[in-house]
Amino acid sequence: MAATHEKHKVVILGSGPAGLTAAIYASRAQLDPVVIEGPQPGGQLTITTDVENYPGFSKGIMGPILMDEFREQALRFGTKIENVWIDRVDLSERPFKLYAKESSDSEEILSVIEAETLIVSTGASAKWLGIPGEEPVPEGLGGNGVSACATCDGFFFRDKPIVIVGGGDTAMEEALFLTKFASSVTLIHRRGEFRASQIMQNRVLNHDKIEIMWNTEIREINGSKDAGVESIRIYNNQTGEESIYPTEGVFIAIGHKPNTEMFKGVLDMDDVGYLITEGKTMKTNVPGVFACGDAQDAYYRQAITAAGTGCMAAIDAERFLAEHGD
Repeated sequence: MAATHEKHKVVILGSGPAGLTAAIYASRAQLDPVVIEGPQPGGQLTITTDVENYPGFSKGIMGPILMDEFREQALRFGTKIENVWIDRVDLSERPFKLYAKESSDSEEILSVIEAETLIVSTGASAKWLGIPGEEPVPEGLGGNGVSACATCDGFFFRDKPIVIVGGGDTAMEEALFLTKFASSVTLIHRRGEFRASQIMQNRVLNHDKIEIMWNTEIREINGSKDAGVESIRIYNNQTGEESIYPTEGVFIAIGHKPNTEMFKGVLDMDDVGYLITEGKTMKTNVPGVFACGDAQDAYYRQAITAAGTGCMAAIDAERFLAEHGD
């Protein structure tokens, strides 16, 4: 069966806070945007429980409910949302071409989506340890005592003992941040030395609230749906000893990977893969292509900042279309 063709003024890749905010702005500008949901509709907030730092919700809101509100608001203004898998993109000329399949396992191209402008909001994925108990609820304790964002979730661990895993600058920053809330912070690192900058190491090593557990790996996170995290099973890779270590929270800080692989060699990106934008705009090196959210932001990685850059990307796309007579 031949692939169908469709053409749009604005195509948005990704349906997290950045993508759906871009859709709200673009649809209100009567640009009839289409959002490609991606493999995780709603983004990382759909695996988060309580969100208390997003403005407008005085009592907090569940992450999946917040993203449902984003989605419904975008739909109300006329956004079209498609649940397909983008196999590859061609950004060599406008209109850009996105080749869509029914799923990642499909071989047949279902449709060719043409875009006068493209907004990349594919987000970033936290790197995980791949151990039992780490999976998102309800299968595991992810979002229920296990987190990859201290800034997002640290408040929920006030006066509780927690552990954090990592050895780079991000782990140091998050460990220091968590000392504001937790009764104690244990930093677990699989090696005998950190790879973080010396100034960050010094701050952590000299902090009286942080204990370091060297040459140690977490093998399993234990707990229950009702109680949350209760302990971890740890392994000392020097002595070979295993033991149970009590804790009420586990923070994974071993890095993030932006979901930008399909743009490698086409869009400018840093060594990690975060897309590079021009000045104070969301413009990439390809005219008509814009980037926002965690695919572009390696520093803040918050829902509110992602939404802000989504707004900026939509306004940039609207101005681009106006300037080019589309």
